[in-house]
Amino acid sequence: MKNDRIAALERLIKKYQDSYYNGEAEISDAEFDLLWDELRSLDPGNALLKKVGADGQGPDPDGFPKARHLIPMGSQDKAANPEEFRSWAKKMGMETEKEGVKAETSLTPDLFGLTKIFLVQFKLDGASLELQYEKGKLRAAVTRGDGVTGDEITHNALAMSGVVAELKSPFTGGVRGEVVMPHEIWKKKYPDKANCRNAANGIMRRKDGMGCEDLKLVTYDAAATGDDAYFTDELEKIAWLKKQGFETTDTKTFSDIEDIIAYRDEIAAKREKLPVDIDGLVIKDRATDMTDLRRARPEHQIAFKFELETAYSILRQVEWSESGATYTPIGIVDPVRLAGTTVKRANLNNPDMIRAMGLKIGSAVSVVKRGEIIPKIEGLAPEGALEEGEEKSEIEFPSKCISCGTDLIDGGTRLYCPNAACPKRLVHRVEKWVSVLGIMELGEKLLARMFAKGNVRQIGDLYTIEAAELAEFERMGEASAAKVVRHIRTKRELSLAAFVAGFDFEGVGETIMDKVAAAGIDTLEKLREASVADLAAVYGLGDITAKTIADGVKECSAEMDRILGFNIIAIAPPPSSDSIPLKGLSFCFTGELASMKRNEAEEKIKTLGGSAKSSVVKDLSFLVTNDTESGSAKNKKANDLGVPILDEEEFLALLKNPQLAGEYRNKGH
Repeated sequence: MKNDRIAALERLIKKYQDSYYNGEAEISDAEFDLLWDELRSLDPGNALLKKVGADGQGPDPDGFPKARHLIPMGSQDKAANPEEFRSWAKKMGMETEKEGVKAETSLTPDLFGLTKIFLVQFKLDGASLELQYEKGKLRAAVTRGDGVTGDEITHNALAMSGVVAELKSPFTGGVRGEVVMPHEIWKKKYPDKANCRNAANGIMRRKDGMGCEDLKLVTYDAAATGDDAYFTDELEKIAWLKKQGFETTDTKTFSDIEDIIAYRDEIAAKREKLPVDIDGLVIKDRATDMTDLRRARPEHQIAFKFELETAYSILRQVEWSESGATYTPIGIVDPVRLAGTTVKRANLNNPDMIRAMGLKIGSAVSVVKRGEIIPKIEGLAPEGALEEGEEKSEIEFPSKCISCGTDLIDGGTRLYCPNAACPKRLVHRVEKWVSVLGIMELGEKLLARMFAKGNVRQIGDLYTIEAAELAEFERMGEASAAKVVRHIRTKRELSLAAFVAGFDFEGVGETIMDKVAAAGIDTLEKLREASVADLAAVYGLGDITAKTIADGVKECSAEMDRILGFNIIAIAPPPSSDSIPLKGLSFCFTGELASMKRNEAEEKIKTLGGSAKSSVVKDLSFLVTNDTESGSAKNKKANDLGVPILDEEEFLALLKNPQLAGEYRNKGH
């Protein structure tokens, strides 16, 4: 289940990054942050956490020319609560309860040099923009894009307030800010947009530039080309930006941890009354550090987010969303404001949750955001929180599958269609297979088109499709089609656990199948012969999961043989005493590998008897990274714990010659 959720989070984050950076965002920053935070908690070393922005592949749909940034537009680490912020602040050398040190106004440098000072700025909820200057004259305005390259929208930027065409000094370099839309303008002219950020992001990318006069740029950073010493003090940088004619984000200085936490609470209480949207505070070291700024995720600054909100509303209706064979209840509530967006839909999880909460149409409910794509109904609202109507009605559960007409089964934690040939179920299974194998070129939209045209109905159909068939799809092209087919047909050796997980048995992921294999049911033949009782005897499995596995293997047996018959996918043999040279060794990865994807590296480790971990722990054998000198949290923890750090070249050498393990551990990488 954990691996399934990680794969789902990866797909969602990529989808919402694309909509954020290349159009109008579909969800709020707060909602996106929850998805990001959940992925980080489940898989701290996930490569996606190291990337910024959209993929940047293919032609720009809006036709803007591309340009490289002068200031790297990386992402910030985030603190979701005071405890996480305290942990970061103490690492940075900030003190607490220091007498006589209080918040100063935005341009008071008196304390600089006497104690550790940090800038605290509003975290603006808009769209990032870099202004590029040459000898004081604006040369280009570039959107965030993928963090390295963005769209050049200079014409649109010049129509915004706050954009300075010619500076008062002959500065060559970049100025960074956030494009925002004031609440007043949004209410008057763009109430059809979900929020100010969505409106700003869409307008600034209009080819005709219409509406850009309704936007303004608020700045917070600058860097001179070829001169890292141009700015040495972040507070002086803010003063310089103001002198050049820029509007800057609200800035204060602090040296006490608890003062910053109290200031956050103060701002959170009045954020709705501010003229523009903010979604937290940014805390950064006052001393300018260009080396840190160039990192994909700078270490000397952090976004201190506001707390999650709870809202109360009335449940008016329940809709049932299909995901594969499963029907998930979605509550339709009276509109409420939550985390910067208007909420009308909230997750209800499953039939048992509805029954346990005693929900009815007309009930007053508590709505929160806990990392779901949409908000979640957590229960009934406190008594007296809302005035309820007198008439309430029972929630009706669907009885038949709308895709195939089969009677649905209410399993309590799941309402589902049992028909193995249900079209929705088949689509979901192929999506799961693609996810387990990590075939990034096969997105959900492309798979949907392949199903709609009849190219694919089962997993095995992927291995018969030809590039000429895909090239007929709109905007595909021969080169792209050939690339997709090439990646589908790349030979892969999977563990039994990964192979079975790809068939999308309900609630059965790689972790569960690893337990099955470890119990001695470690080949497909043994799995086919295993009874429900045999599987239920595996530690950590129950009767329901055992039956799910047994029924699933029986149902998919022919399809499994068909896939293996193409000689593209192979199941790795169970490790023997001679083939497990990495037994007892564990590996954690951080960052991307050049020679293979992370899931491939983990499979190679498993076939040699080793194990893959998602975080750096005391008994970890090796951390693998291509940036061994990075100051990342994983690298720091590995150094603190004495865990050897390998680069990719050393890791590949170890795969070929496992005897190197002892040498590497003694070298103290």
